[in-house]
Amino acid sequence: MRYSFIVPVYNRPDEVDELLQSLTKQTLGDFEVLVIEDGSSVPCEDVVEKYRTQLDVHYYNKPNSGPGQTRNFGAERSRGEYLLILDSDCVLPPGYLAAVDEELKREPADAFGGPDRAHDSFSATQKAINYAMTSFFTTGGIRGGKKKMDKFYPRSFNMGVRADVYRKLGGFSKMRFGEDIDFSIRIFKTGCRCRLFPEAWVWHKRRTDLKKFFKQVHNSGIARINLYKKYPESLKLVHMLPAAFTVGVVLVLLASLICPWALLLLALFALIIFVDSSIQNKSLYIGILSVIAAFIQLTGYGTGFLSAWWKRCVRGKGAFSAFEKNFYE
Repeated sequence: MRYSFIVPVYNRPDEVDELLQSLTKQTLGDFEVLVIEDGSSVPCEDVVEKYRTQLDVHYYNKPNSGPGQTRNFGAERSRGEYLLILDSDCVLPPGYLAAVDEELKREPADAFGGPDRAHDSFSATQKAINYAMTSFFTTGGIRGGKKKMDKFYPRSFNMGVRADVYRKLGGFSKMRFGEDIDFSIRIFKTGCRCRLFPEAWVWHKRRTDLKKFFKQVHNSGIARINLYKKYPESLKLVHMLPAAFTVGVVLVLLASLICPWALLLLALFALIIFVDSSIQNKSLYIGILSVIAAFIQLTGYGTGFLSAWWKRCVRGKGAFSAFEKNFYE
């Protein structure tokens, strides 16, 4: 067995159905699928059962422990040479696995990852959030963009790793947030070969609305400081930009009370986002939503980063996170 897909899921049978359906259309075989239910109240066992004759699929149900430990549970029961880790809200194009296989044959890698895209069928909000999470203007391209301000760290929505490397590293840590970056950092620290596979992309549905999106990125900002406390060298300039943006927004709003022209700075940024997203998505409406999503992405991450910096670096408090119940959302 060359590849094992590992999919943690929590109360998302419809997502699992779409993901498994896309796996039946892969142009390359030689893989198994492990679906691990993380203590769901709405299980997907019946959905998995539909694909028994089409896929080498295995279903497990375990008590809730979060996606990191759930991936470890699946890895322990896998048979593949490579583990391919996906989120349940991803859908794969037919050539996904063939693209992974071609890259590995061209140049071996111990770990790898691919970017994410928005499918034409996604809602306008999902497309706007996808833009905010992938644009160079909002994330610096660190999630797999061609232009980037930091080296590529595989993320758990689309990550691959040699099974022996995974087990050697002990899998994912018990961090509730940022556990995939923690794992990627440990991969680099051991000297493993880690690459971006640009053609091994996924459609990432992101089942969230703008309110949940804020909670998600706020937790990501907190996680970045938690990671900094574990690995001080991991903090880069690009990770601090959302905090600088957040402080800048506050300063601009205060300055506008004296000089309204100061708001032009925010208007210019909004215009750049609007034009770029409108062109990419061929929609003025999505362009407008992308402006909102971009401000939420930057200020949500920035406020999480700043609050964690204050509590952990200034006041010396221990690791923490917010919105624990919204992890899978």
